[in-house]
Amino acid sequence: MGKTTHFGYQQVDVDKKQALVKGVFDSVADNYDLMNDVMSIGTHRLWKNYTIASSNVAEGDKVLDIAGGTGDLAIKYREKVGPSGQVILSDINGSMLEEGRKNLLDHGIIDVEFIQANAELLPFEDNTFDCVSIAFGLRNVTHKNIALEQMHRVLKKGGCLMVLEFSKVENEMLERLYDFYSFNLIPKLGSIFADDEQSYQYLAESIRKHPDQETLKTMVLDAGFGLCEYHNLSGGIVAVHKAIKT
Repeated sequence: MGKTTHFGYQQVDVDKKQALVKGVFDSVADNYDLMNDVMSIGTHRLWKNYTIASSNVAEGDKVLDIAGGTGDLAIKYREKVGPSGQVILSDINGSMLEEGRKNLLDHGIIDVEFIQANAELLPFEDNTFDCVSIAFGLRNVTHKNIALEQMHRVLKKGGCLMVLEFSKVENEMLERLYDFYSFNLIPKLGSIFADDEQSYQYLAESIRKHPDQETLKTMVLDAGFGLCEYHNLSGGIVAVHKAIKT
């Protein structure tokens, strides 16, 4: 492992990135859902619904939602697994986890378990889950390969991994428009709605540093998964990678 890694467009010491990312999400936690709606004009909810619909999750399954944040995916997974299933919402950031607790309580959900955990060191036994899901969290992980290996480890044989993440835009014109929006408007929206321009500047930069669709597919396969496919949404602004542990 190298001694430095990227934090947005900055190069930082590897052992400092986790704390820097924590600072970002401590700052944005209170306004996270609002800003997601503002920045994507609500489209993030459609992306997440597609991810859940594409999973193999069925009644009675056990699901781990990593970097689950405010819990919007956990709510949907809880509906799918039914009373005989289980959903665990994990996040490395305590502030985001607290927002998730409040959100699920607001929805009358009291039987989702919350665990503060690092995706690179998941505190679960091998072959535990039928599905592991991570939405808009992998790009913030320092050692993505280790995290993917951990996800593979805790999945049961035949279990599925669902990764929803920003990716590489397919169309050159759309890419130019998206870049202009990301770097000129998103930080300003962060300033207006969350009084935090800097954190949203980082989020825009972190998207550009995340591996593209084919690179991430290769990383997933290298982590031990037997099958992996992806589907682009909104012209590749985001992609859903689905992998199976064989």
